[in-house]
Amino acid sequence: MDLSNIQDRINKFTTDKGINSSVPVRIIDLASEVGELSKEVLKGTNYGNEQFRKTEEWESEIGDVLFSLICIANEADTNLEECLNYVLNKYERRFDNKGDLGSGQ
Repeated sequence: MDLSNIQDRINKFTTDKGINSSVPVRIIDLASEVGELSKEVLKGTNYGNEQFRKTEEWESEIGDVLFSLICIANEADTNLEECLNYVLNKYERRFDNKGDLGSGQ
């Protein structure tokens, strides 16, 4: 499934369920979901004392972050495939010019 189909599927789901929200609300939701994913990193490293391992909830939390990000794109009428192509091209140029992906000097 390509990103366009995924965006359409999620848009249909949120519309059918009546759970569309404004971009600011979606951004707050994304921050919350990233926090939950971060908690799984803490669990998966025993709070930094061990090498990372995926937890039982890891994939679910990744899915929640992805869902939230796609909802933001949908609410802002943003094509994620175009965004990803743009950033990949930007990183390719940056790597070719500097040898790394960092944006700083």
